[in-house]
Amino acid sequence: MLHTVAVPLIDDFAPFEFGVLCEVFGIDRTEDGVPPFDFRICTPEPGQPVRVNGGATMTTPFGFDQLALADLVAVPAYLIRAEYPPQFLDALRAAHARGAQLLTVCSGAFALAAAGLLDGRRCTTHWRHADEFAERFPSAKMDPDVLYVDDGQIITSAGTAAGIDAALHLVRRELGSEAATAIARRMVVPPQREGGQRQFIVQPVPERVADSLQPLLAWLAERLDEEHPVAEMAHRAHMSERTFARRFLAETGTTPGRWLAAQRVLHARRLLERSPLSIEDVAHSSGFQTAAMLRHHFRRAVGISPAEYRRSFTQCS
Repeated sequence: MLHTVAVPLIDDFAPFEFGVLCEVFGIDRTEDGVPPFDFRICTPEPGQPVRVNGGATMTTPFGFDQLALADLVAVPAYLIRAEYPPQFLDALRAAHARGAQLLTVCSGAFALAAAGLLDGRRCTTHWRHADEFAERFPSAKMDPDVLYVDDGQIITSAGTAAGIDAALHLVRRELGSEAATAIARRMVVPPQREGGQRQFIVQPVPERVADSLQPLLAWLAERLDEEHPVAEMAHRAHMSERTFARRFLAETGTTPGRWLAAQRVLHARRLLERSPLSIEDVAHSSGFQTAAMLRHHFRRAVGISPAEYRRSFTQCS
C-alpha cells in the first residue's frame, strides 16, 4: 500500500521537479476520493538548509532517517555531479533493500545509478542527459525514447513534465485509475499521456493552438464504443489522411489507432473499478468487439487481465 512518501533533498535540487512530487503526493485530495499520503520532505540534517537550484534555500523538520519508514522514496532532479553525498546514497540503498518503491524525476536517475540501484535495469532520464548517463553507468539499460520506465520496484522518468506521467502511473498502479484521474483533474493534466521523448526531440508539438486536434480528441473520447476509421477522423479534422497522420503524431506522440486503444483501455479500467458490468459488456462499452480483444489490449497495457484488475481495484459492493 502506498501511504508514506519521503522526498530526499540535497543541495542544488530542481524546484519544478520537486514541485511535481509535492503536487501529486503532498496535497490533501481526500475530498476527491484520493487516499491521504503521509508526505515527508527530508534533508541530510533536520533544520539545516539545503540549496535550491536557483538561489533559495529550504529547511525541513525531517532527516534522511525517514527514508527507512517510507513506502515510496520519490527522488526529484538534482544538479548532476561527479559525486553524491555518501549518506544520501546509503539511505537510498537501505530503502531499496527494505522493499520501498523508488521513483525518480529527470536527473534523479543519476543518483539511483550512483547508488548502484540501476545496474542491469531498464531506465530513463532526460534525453539531453542520456548519452552522459549511458557513458557513466554502462551497466544500466538506458532507454532515451520513453517518458518513463516501470521496472517494478523502481520507476524512472524523463525530463520535467514526464515526472507527472510517472507519478500518476505509480498512483494508478497502486491505487487504481480513479485516484490517478482525480489527481490529474485537479492538476489539469492528462491522466495518461501517450508517446515518448522522441516526439520532443525530433518533432515538437506545434505551437499553433488554433489548429489543435483537441476538439477531435474530446469528441472521440466520448464515442469510444464506435468505430473510427482514420479516413473519417481526417475528414472530421478537415485534413488529408497524410496530413492528419503527421499532425496526430506531432500532437499526441502516437498513432490514431494506438491512441484509441489506450483510451479504450483507460475507459475499461474505470468501468472495471466502478461498475458491475460483465467483462464482455465492459469490452463492448469500451469499443473492443470481444472480451478476448479487451483482454489482449488490457494485458499488454496494464500487465494483468481485466478480471485480475477488477479484483484488485473494484469499488463496487
